[in-house]
Amino acid sequence: MQKQIQLRVKPEEAANASLLILVIAQALGETPESISGYHVLKQSIDARSRQQIWINLSLFVFINESPSNRYNEEIIFPTLPVNAKEVIIIGAGPAGLFAALECIQLGIRPIVLERGKDVRSRRRDLAKLNKEGIVNPESNYCFGEGGAGTYSDGKLYTRSNKRGSINKILRLFYQFGADERILYEAHPHIGTNKLPHIITAMRNQIEQSGGKVLFEKKLVDLVIEKGRIKEVITADGDRFPTLAVLLATGHSARDIFSLFYEKGILIEAKPFALGVRVEHPQSIVDAIQYHCAVRGPHLPPASYSLVEQVNDRGVFSFCMCPGGIIAPAATAPGEIVVNGWSPSKRDNAFANSGMVVQIDLETAAEYLTKSRNNKNNNNSIINLNNPLLLLDFQKVLEQKSFEFGGGKQIAPASRLVDFCTHKISKELPDASYLPGLQSADMSNILPDFVRNTLQEGFKAFGKKMKGYYTNDAIVVATESRTSSPVRIPRDPESYQHPQLSNLYPCGEGAGYAGGIVSAAMDGQKLAQVIANQLGY
Repeated sequence: MQKQIQLRVKPEEAANASLLILVIAQALGETPESISGYHVLKQSIDARSRQQIWINLSLFVFINESPSNRYNEEIIFPTLPVNAKEVIIIGAGPAGLFAALECIQLGIRPIVLERGKDVRSRRRDLAKLNKEGIVNPESNYCFGEGGAGTYSDGKLYTRSNKRGSINKILRLFYQFGADERILYEAHPHIGTNKLPHIITAMRNQIEQSGGKVLFEKKLVDLVIEKGRIKEVITADGDRFPTLAVLLATGHSARDIFSLFYEKGILIEAKPFALGVRVEHPQSIVDAIQYHCAVRGPHLPPASYSLVEQVNDRGVFSFCMCPGGIIAPAATAPGEIVVNGWSPSKRDNAFANSGMVVQIDLETAAEYLTKSRNNKNNNNSIINLNNPLLLLDFQKVLEQKSFEFGGGKQIAPASRLVDFCTHKISKELPDASYLPGLQSADMSNILPDFVRNTLQEGFKAFGKKMKGYYTNDAIVVATESRTSSPVRIPRDPESYQHPQLSNLYPCGEGAGYAGGIVSAAMDGQKLAQVIANQLGY
């Protein structure tokens, strides 16, 4: 017999299978011996009560019968025939890889061109970035096998239920090596330490089925005839004829935006968010969220999600990483970009989160106009119709962070209360950022409207979370790669670019996704559209 039940249990009961079976048996009026197994369907934490933290569980219980596997069959990937039609996929991030896997299921041969290196080679470049401050423009936290998703710790939660099958995305991650917990946790997370093996398994499947994943193949030009892309050309001179191009380059492929602009291919400026990374000792966040002096052994490191309106401008937390590490995410020398990630156990001593402010065209244009006029002693006006305007704004602030940092990716920083009270911190606390931090005056880096919004936001968050507003926390500049500042438009029905009928802009880089799962679903959707266009 099988039954589905909802339970609210203590953390120690949820963590111990023997104890949980006793609770299940009591809830069902059965003996513990009759409970032969269970599947967790959903799991979440309820920490609202100051007296007791609860774990909410949805369970599928087996009574007096052997438990079945969660999935009786794996998702099958066929071997492609020799004459399968080929599609070029630019970028091996979540959108590109999941598009490639979907193409194989649909009978299409994907040719994935990735500008960066494979995961193993990429690790060596990341070590140089962290230890020596050396940025490889083609192999970093944003570029390489798996894209930015590989080293942004694999947060798999999304609100994009209408975009595609979230369950299929999670199931594929599980099939390629992720822990079963991602299938039922309210906020599933893989961990940066485990993602490289999973991404490698995906690539192996693509190649075993007859697809190709080619590294160090940077797109530098397009051959266009009669409104269609005839060939794509890579930096090493290779030319790839194509029936269709799925463009999944990620939010930091600035050279692609420049290439399109120079060739007169339509792109648009897209509002995004920018700010800082804030880091607290994990113990502070635990104490605030769990209402206890010390987090127990059966609770995960606590997280938070914060949002506030300050003078009609939104400020909010982004990519919160409990037990995490702040990482250098620059993609070119002479800039500082910070991001965050967590290992699978989330067992680092610090918790960090992006804290960012909404950026609009008019305010960014006003800031750039003032900055350039002060520098060049003229009265020029920034063109609001320039599709690269917000990208230019992003660049300027990243370069300012480098200018006021300590060189070699040493990032400018301030204690949190000092930041909000216009003080330069005399010294900085220990932090997770490996290249190192330099105490700096943030007024030299962040525009007034960004800095003032963050300051008021931090004060408001301190009222929502007692203990959050503290000088034991630090802010690090600049968190600027939250999403793409450029959109590559596509028709809402055909998903084709309005000027190029066989170009399919996809994922975060095109402005149509905001995270691993939504990017993966967008890749799957566009693979299906292309298959339909090719007659499959």
